[in-house]
Amino acid sequence: MKLTAVHILNLTGVLTESRRIIKANYTHFVTLSLLFLPLSFPLITCPIPQLSNHLSTTDKKTIIYQIIYILIAYTFTLCAIATITYTTHHGFLGKPVSFFASLKSLTFTFFPILSTAVVASTVIFLNLLSFLMLVGSVLMLVQNIGLVIDYNSVYIMLFIGVTLIMIMIYFHVNWSLALVVVVVESKWGFGALMRSSYLMQGMRSASLLLLLYFGTFSALFMWVLRGSLHELSIRAFVFFTILGSSFMIWFLLHSTAANTVLYNYCKALHGESAIEIADQGSDHEYANLSPGDEKVSHAVTVVTT
Repeated sequence: MKLTAVHILNLTGVLTESRRIIKANYTHFVTLSLLFLPLSFPLITCPIPQLSNHLSTTDKKTIIYQIIYILIAYTFTLCAIATITYTTHHGFLGKPVSFFASLKSLTFTFFPILSTAVVASTVIFLNLLSFLMLVGSVLMLVQNIGLVIDYNSVYIMLFIGVTLIMIMIYFHVNWSLALVVVVVESKWGFGALMRSSYLMQGMRSASLLLLLYFGTFSALFMWVLRGSLHELSIRAFVFFTILGSSFMIWFLLHSTAANTVLYNYCKALHGESAIEIADQGSDHEYANLSPGDEKVSHAVTVVTT
């Protein structure tokens, strides 16, 4: 079994390996990443409206069109994640990748991915709603015993906002591999979510760092570009919209590929993959290889730091 160069199991190692895979099949990945375009375009051009003002000043037909566009963008985004994950996983294992094979994989991955995404979104929404109901109940109880509550207090809003963000980050970190599990292992729904939580044991910091890395840069990029687009001429607006959308597609592509690489590293650390692990500062030297891994012609040596 042929070994490649050593990979460092941290944020730099994950990003380096994902870039290597993308570079080796650059045209293939760029073509698949165009499926992110319906999502990236409004992220750059559309301001974030106040929901109440938006609903009161927009006619029903426009709202229906916007809902249809959101569904289309959501569908294309799931297709992009599925095909890029499929291609990245095959590239990681040293298997040949085919553009049409990646598209064909949607026939057996799209609906499981959609179901898993809906289940995860529903669970997160219910948890957020439960927290808001709990906070509301506590505030009403405090008010009923005679204390005055300032509902517009910055501290209350800050507490609620930070807690909501922490809840979403918690679920993201634990379930970040769920869609990869759907594509690679054909599990879906709660099975994929539980599998992701298991694989993330001991690697949650890596998932959090990936979230902060891509989330921070993409958020700053959108904030800067959105703030200046409305001041530009038509030609400049078109140019910077295309440029901004291209950068957003780049972020989404690399984020998806990095997540797939992280999945393979997590499997290796759990002794489930044909990846040799030199774990510095540990009593054991190599992970166990699962049955049938002798068919894999590619392996990666991973050094943890």
